[in-house]
Amino acid sequence: MAKILTLTLNPALDLTVQLDQLQVGQVNRSNAMLSHAAGKGLNVAQVLADLGHDLTVAGFLGVDNQQAFDSLFAHRQFVDEFIRVAGETRSNIKLAESSGRITDLNGPGPLVSEEAQQALMVRLEQIAPDFDVVVVAGSLPRGVSPEWLHALLLRLKALGLKVALDTSGEALRVGLSAGPWLIKPNTEELADALDAPIISIAAQAEVASRLRAQGVEHVVISQGSEGVHWFSTGVALQALPPKVVVASTVGAGDSLLAGMVHGLLSGHPPQQILRTATAIAAMAVTQIGFGISDVAHLKLLEKGVSVRALTEQ
Repeated sequence: MAKILTLTLNPALDLTVQLDQLQVGQVNRSNAMLSHAAGKGLNVAQVLADLGHDLTVAGFLGVDNQQAFDSLFAHRQFVDEFIRVAGETRSNIKLAESSGRITDLNGPGPLVSEEAQQALMVRLEQIAPDFDVVVVAGSLPRGVSPEWLHALLLRLKALGLKVALDTSGEALRVGLSAGPWLIKPNTEELADALDAPIISIAAQAEVASRLRAQGVEHVVISQGSEGVHWFSTGVALQALPPKVVVASTVGAGDSLLAGMVHGLLSGHPPQQILRTATAIAAMAVTQIGFGISDVAHLKLLEKGVSVRALTEQ
């Protein structure tokens, strides 16, 4: 299997509170509370580890509350290349209602100094050539500019790495100009980054063509329960997920990204890549937490995924 590096520049301790229905302004009683060391790159790493790949994880981590992350790295046997910074890694609260609706309360994260940013760049210079692909996922912490991210992406590419990017806002806007190998925004995130609506299939295909001219080989657009669109050279496919009981949508996009990276690195046929990745994302919404918990169930979900060629209708 492949050697994969994931970068989580703004990880988080996720506290998921399960409740029947959120009553705003009232006292709410939870059914369960679960805490996870998380962040988009780490979520991706857990799925890829379950798929058999060797993972190294890096980014910025606060020294004051790193115990849950250290435990995750040891449990998952991740190689830890995180740069420790002063303060606490942010905490995110996710209110998960029985209907599947999620309300997020995300913390700001620590302030990352220029010295820490340079330290991460130096470390990546040392270790990056050993990997088949690097996944850069999630938001930027305080102190880290989109321009720094752009420079990071260009440097990773110069080191010969395939770069898979999953972010939003100004970070995505700037990141697109670096020409990453793969992107996985949702429709709203991509429209915001491009300042243009991309609702129709024709509009998405036109945007994907322009992005491929900039060096983006794979454009994967997630659309929640409406499925996934994937555009690449000779590929224009839609996958529709099976119907499942939703426990939480947290990590679904990360699971989709992990499935796409896995399939592409494994050399699977396009329809199989998209089918498996969509099934992995469907499994993610049925559980609290990250990873592939039941291989047999995943195979059943794959059978329920519908994959077809996209047409401009």
